[in-house]
Amino acid sequence: MQNRRDFLKTAAFAALGSGMATHSVFAGEDQSPALFNINKSGVVPKMKLRFFPYELKLRHVFTVATYSRTTTPDVQVEIEYDGIIGYGEASMPPYLQHELGTMDSVLAFLKKVQDTIDQFPDPFQLEEILTYIDGLSIGDSAAKTAVDIALHDLVGKLLQAPWYRIWGLDKGKAPSTTFTIGIDTADVVREKTRECAEQFNILKVKLGRDNDKEMIEVIRSVTDLPIAIDANQGWKDKYHALDMIHWLKEKGIVMIEQPMPKEQLEDIAWVTQQSSLPIFADESIQRLKDVAGLKGAFTGINIKLMKCTGMREAWKMVTLARALDMKVMVGCMTETSCAISAAAQFSPAVDFADLDGSLLIANDRFKGMEVIKGKITLPDLPGIGVVKI
Repeated sequence: MQNRRDFLKTAAFAALGSGMATHSVFAGEDQSPALFNINKSGVVPKMKLRFFPYELKLRHVFTVATYSRTTTPDVQVEIEYDGIIGYGEASMPPYLQHELGTMDSVLAFLKKVQDTIDQFPDPFQLEEILTYIDGLSIGDSAAKTAVDIALHDLVGKLLQAPWYRIWGLDKGKAPSTTFTIGIDTADVVREKTRECAEQFNILKVKLGRDNDKEMIEVIRSVTDLPIAIDANQGWKDKYHALDMIHWLKEKGIVMIEQPMPKEQLEDIAWVTQQSSLPIFADESIQRLKDVAGLKGAFTGINIKLMKCTGMREAWKMVTLARALDMKVMVGCMTETSCAISAAAQFSPAVDFADLDGSLLIANDRFKGMEVIKGKITLPDLPGIGVVKI
């Protein structure tokens, strides 16, 4: 027979997984404050937030259609509650700082949160806390994501369960992740492909310059693995984009991400309607409010935690996209295993995954989700499933 504590924990799983406020599960309880609010010493604990800058060092120069880089600015976040620590992070690739925030803006935003988070006595009130945090500014999505991930990690640890279980997902259904081949010379691309072809089941190739066909031909000289394409808005003409898609289909490509500039939504919709491959939004999608407007223009959406403010909103985006009969992909920036493992928690619910960001850096701080024989493999650890290394 299930004892009272186990029953209450199971009830909390159900409430969090369905998006309900946790305290509603315990409505009618004669105890106050709510469950988990009093520690063994009889003291009501408070959440404390800490953060510090951290520069991610890339293993190789990373090149896409518009720029190259060797590092990525990052901020590491911790939220402590009753001796338990939840981890989060904000990654800000330079080309996206106008959307995600700069190092200075992230640190300033987190200082606001640090000064006010103790007003919430119950970390399980994710909706209330994260709605408040989202309202602190219009942008700052990466900083908001860092707090969101840390809170989810903390709550999962308090429940002693990973988030894929709280959401009711089967970790065995997590997909293979793509591994990204950046734009480079033919010799470098050939060598990079040889290095990763035996370790992954699907590759991701950045296109959008004048050597697109050469890139694919070089990779095809090494491997016949399925390939996902990210054009990074690089194709400006809809007829050229469609011609490229037809050619790429013949070369074993399985999906296209953001073929054209986000401002050309009507052209993208035309391409999607003619395309023999699924077309996914990347730069065209940021948050939940954007999903419905892309129905018909794209086959699916690419959800990235740093853009959508974290796990709470990402899960809502998955649910809405499925209701609209759209496909779903989960992507990432260059990130440590902290944010990658957080995103991996809902990967069993998606069609494609691009969660190789932690594999691209040389100074990861965590051990979490692993890629085993190319497949996303989730640990049974609680929260987002990471430990510091």
